[in-house]
Amino acid sequence: MLQMRIGTTASTSGGGDGELELRPGGMVVQRRTDHTSNVTRVIRVRVRYGSVQHEISINSQSTFGELKKILSGETGIHQQDMMILYKDKERDSKMFLDLSGVKDRSKLILKEDPISQEKRLLELRKIAAKQKAIKAISEISFEVDRLAGKLSAFDTVIGKGGKVEEKNVENLMETMMNQLVKLDAILGDGDVRLKKKIQEERLQKYVEALDMLKIKNSTQPQTQLKPQTQPQYKEQDLVTFEEETSRKRIASFPAPPVIITTTWENFDSNSTSTTEAKTVKPAHPKFKWELFD
Repeated sequence: MLQMRIGTTASTSGGGDGELELRPGGMVVQRRTDHTSNVTRVIRVRVRYGSVQHEISINSQSTFGELKKILSGETGIHQQDMMILYKDKERDSKMFLDLSGVKDRSKLILKEDPISQEKRLLELRKIAAKQKAIKAISEISFEVDRLAGKLSAFDTVIGKGGKVEEKNVENLMETMMNQLVKLDAILGDGDVRLKKKIQEERLQKYVEALDMLKIKNSTQPQTQLKPQTQPQYKEQDLVTFEEETSRKRIASFPAPPVIITTTWENFDSNSTSTTEAKTVKPAHPKFKWELFD
C-alpha cells in the first residue's frame, strides 16, 4: 500500500527506483535519482528509427526536446518533424526524461510527424514570401526616390518660368502609376503592410504634385530660341582643323623687316638699263700704269 506524507517523499516497499515524491501542485511523480546530490547522471538510451537503432548518451534530467536535437544530427531529420514514443505514448518536447520514467538502456521509437512537417514547411513558405515582399517594396522605394529627384528638377525649371516638354511629364506620370500598380500587387501582413502603405502615400503625394506642375507647365509661354548658325565642316576639314588654326595664327603676326648688311660698290653710274639693274655683272678692276723712260 502506498504511504504518503504531505511535503515529504512517498516510498514503496521496494525502495530505490520505486520512490515517489509529492510536488507542490499535489502531483505524485517519480523521485529524481540525483535528488540528494548535485552529481549529474548520464544514461544511454536506444532509439529505433525504422530499421536503424541509435544509442544516445544523455543526461537523465534532459528533456525530450534536447534528445531530439541530438537525434537530428544523427538522422538528418529536423527536430520539429520528430515524434518520440516511449512505452507506446508520444512524449512532449518539454517533458523530462527522468520524470517520464526513462532509465539507462531504455528503448524509444522515433517517427516522422507529417503534420508537424507540413506546418514547418508552411511557415518556411510564409517567411520566404514575407522576405520577397519586403525586397520588392525596397526596390520600389529606391525607384520612388529616383522619380522624386526628377519631379524636383521639373519643379525647379517650371518655377523659374521655363517649360518642360509634355512628353517628359507624361513619361514621369506613367512611371509613377506603374509603381503604384506594383505596390498594389504585393500581399502581406504586419511589417509588409506598413511598409507598403508608406510607399503608397509617398507616390500619391508625388502624383498630385506632378498634376499641379502639369497644369502650370501647360500655361507657360513657349519660348522661341533663335537658331544660331553654326559653321559646317566637312570630314576632311575636321581632320586638319587644328593645323588650319595654327596656320592662321602664324599669318596674323607681321613679318620682320629684311635688313641688308652687304654694301655694294657702283662702278658704272651711267648704267640705267633695267636689265643691268636686275643682273649684276662682274666688274673688271682698272689699274693706272706708270710709264718709265
